[in-house]
Amino acid sequence: MLEKLYSRFEWLLVKADPVLQKIGYEKLDRPFAGVEKVTKGFLLDSQSCGQCIVGYTGLSCPMNCPKKMRNGPCGGVRPDGRCEVDPEMDCVWVQAWEGNKRLHANNYPIQIVQPPVDNRLLGHSAWLHELQKKRQTISGLNDDAV
Repeated sequence: MLEKLYSRFEWLLVKADPVLQKIGYEKLDRPFAGVEKVTKGFLLDSQSCGQCIVGYTGLSCPMNCPKKMRNGPCGGVRPDGRCEVDPEMDCVWVQAWEGNKRLHANNYPIQIVQPPVDNRLLGHSAWLHELQKKRQTISGLNDDAV
């Protein structure tokens, strides 16, 4: 359900992009980040890194890992699936793998290697960041075609 909701929201953001550009991403970053903190914080326990990858990690925020592991478990996962640093906590990556299996049946986006966290984006809007990346990719494709 969350994946469908996000897909529709993403479609809306892409359609609204010309208006958002006119307003200015810099002006919109703080309000968007605030909304993300509340919604994604509540629904996904998101840590507002500004470069969200929960779509790849079975809706589990890897920034909740005490070691901030971005591409899989540290190797210290306990036999019961708990975290080696905090034995009271389930390993974020065990949760991510299970969530990925539930969401993606035979396709495992969790296996795509993610770039390291860019700490300059902490607290900024991941939604606007992704929208800007999409726009740059599309315009880059169009520039190459010309």
